[in-house]
Amino acid sequence: MDCSCGIGTQAIGLALRGYQVHGTDVSPAAIERAKKEAISFGVTASFGIADLLTLDKQVSDCFDIIVSCDNTLPHLLADNDLLTVLTNIWGKLEPGGLFMSSIRDYDQIVKNRPKFTTPREFDGVHGRRIVFQTWEWLEGKRDYLFHLFILKENKGNWKVSQYTTQYRTLLRDELTEILDLAGYSDIHWQMPSESGYYQPIVVAHKKRRLS
Repeated sequence: MDCSCGIGTQAIGLALRGYQVHGTDVSPAAIERAKKEAISFGVTASFGIADLLTLDKQVSDCFDIIVSCDNTLPHLLADNDLLTVLTNIWGKLEPGGLFMSSIRDYDQIVKNRPKFTTPREFDGVHGRRIVFQTWEWLEGKRDYLFHLFILKENKGNWKVSQYTTQYRTLLRDELTEILDLAGYSDIHWQMPSESGYYQPIVVAHKKRRLS
């Protein structure tokens, strides 16, 4: 299961590699897009709406592997909410199951406190898109407001869209500690130089019960 699948980026990639995948997300619009994307890629995957905070009630099955990528967990600003989510995921793993999650490298980010990202340009059939982020650091906190700007060109005219959300700078030791509290074992991190993925990845297991 991809428990924060968005429009299906990881779920569809896993399905293309032969995994049987179920994707969930709190956004109905994202789930509808994921279904369409799966069809366009010719893969079979199931999708459903579920909130990480109520995953235990909204998802009935258990899974061998659960993933949550692309910096989802730092949306949870309170430790209690993060513990609830990780406990819910633990409950949906089969004994011996594996949980994987990726977050930004906040151990490095808190040292530099960046305020913006380099704009990226994309060319498409409907014109160009320019995408960049600004980060507004909140005074007295390690939280920041994340502003995403998307500039779209259409026949020489430009339209600007802007989206805002709040993140916490979740350090690796902090996430490891909460995973331990939630009952996971064999918790370890893989850095991009080792995994080839662009964010640090934490891997944790649901220990098998002794017979």
